[in-house]
Order: sequence, then structure tokens, then C-alpha cells
Amino acid sequence: MNWTWFHRLSAPKSFYEVSGRWLPWLTGLMLVLMLTGLLWALVFAPADYQQGNSFRIIYIHVPAAFLAQSVYLMLAVAGLVGVVWKIKLADVALQQAAPIGAWMCALALITGAIWGKPTWGTWWVWDARLTSMLILLFLYIGIIALGQAISNRESAARACAVLAIVGVVNLPIIKYSVEWWNTLHQPATFKLTEKPSMPAEMWWPLLILVLAFYCFFAVVLLMRMRLEILKREARTSWVQAALKTLVGNNA
Repeated sequence: MNWTWFHRLSAPKSFYEVSGRWLPWLTGLMLVLMLTGLLWALVFAPADYQQGNSFRIIYIHVPAAFLAQSVYLMLAVAGLVGVVWKIKLADVALQQAAPIGAWMCALALITGAIWGKPTWGTWWVWDARLTSMLILLFLYIGIIALGQAISNRESAARACAVLAIVGVVNLPIIKYSVEWWNTLHQPATFKLTEKPSMPAEMWWPLLILVLAFYCFFAVVLLMRMRLEILKREARTSWVQAALKTLVGNNA
């Protein structure tokens, strides 16, 4: 297999140029999916026969929880790529994705608490699923703190990569916690490999919003990475030329 395209894309200049072409399309797709999903979920989807309208929190909770776990898996892959192949762009992706993942993890925990109050009668229980998600948030915070605390960029990249790789063991615990232990948290609502447990008119907007959240992540990550590349490569000729072009277009 020819990996020339991968090495070319991993160059900061090439990535900046290609991502600039992707951003408008991803942004448009994100907006269409987000508006369609939210309108369908909040207006047209029927209320749950047991939980009433309070079930609609899943349309934010489930995509946020999915994304929080997926982003951490991406951090581990980026960390492995950075450690093994010494690709600097992998560290940029890791550092810029971590805050997004942390916010998604916090959003999943907060919306879960909002849903848990009317369902369980409490905002929080030390349930296996909730506790492992809280550990995931702490892992995110640890990676962010390491990246900011270590002044040497290479040392910070290596430390963050190691923590991301080691912490990935928490992901299967999150996924299978409802099967391994007797927990209050219900089994997975969203399964691509099995027939949905909810009606199609409730399941489809959830699928659309999951895709919308992933598009949102892609858009925000590309924007953050592009800004970080400009900072790191500020003294190079191609960045100077790009900044002049931006200034000229905005003049």
C-alpha cells in the first residue's frame, strides 16, 4: 500500500491547505444535520410512553457520550503515531482534540445527571457507567494539564501520548460496564449492529444527531489545528504568505 499521501498530508503546510478546502463542506453538512436532527427530535419525535418528554435529553446525552469516547480513542491513536513515527502533526491533533473531548465528556455527565434526577430520584450515583465516565473526564483533564505544565514541547507531547495510550483501557470498561456489573444505567440505546429498541421515528433523529456531533467535532478540531499550526510555523515563509493573503482578503 502506498502511504505517500499520508506523509504528504501530515506536513503542516499540506494539512493547512487541504483542511481549508474541507472546512466549508463539513460546516455546511454539520449545520444541516444539526438543524434537522434537533427539529425532528424536539418537535416531531413522539414522547416516550414511560418517561414522557424527559427522554428527549438522550438526543444530547447519547451523541455527547459517543463523541467523548471516540475522541479519547483518537487521542490514543494520535499518541501512538506521534511516539512511533514522530509525526508532529499527531501531537497537534492530540493537544487540540483533548479539550473538545473533555467538554463532550462533561456534557454527557451533566445531561446524564439531568436525566437521572426524574428517573432515579437523584442527580448522581456511584454507578459503574457513571464512575468510568468520570474517570474519562479526569484523564482528559490530566492530558490537558500535562500539555500546559511541561514547557518542552517534545517532552509534553511524549507525556500526553503515554497517558492517552495507557488511559484507553478505560474505554472497554465504559462500554461493557452495564453488562459486567449490576448497574442502574440502562443498556446501550444506540446500537448499529442490532435492531433499535425504540421506534424509527425516535431512532432516526438520534442517528442524525450523532452524525451531526461528529461533524461538529471535525469542524472544531480542524479550526483549532489550523490555528495551532499557524502559531508553531509562524516563522516559515508559507505561513507569512498565508497571513498576508488573509489580511489582504479582510482589508
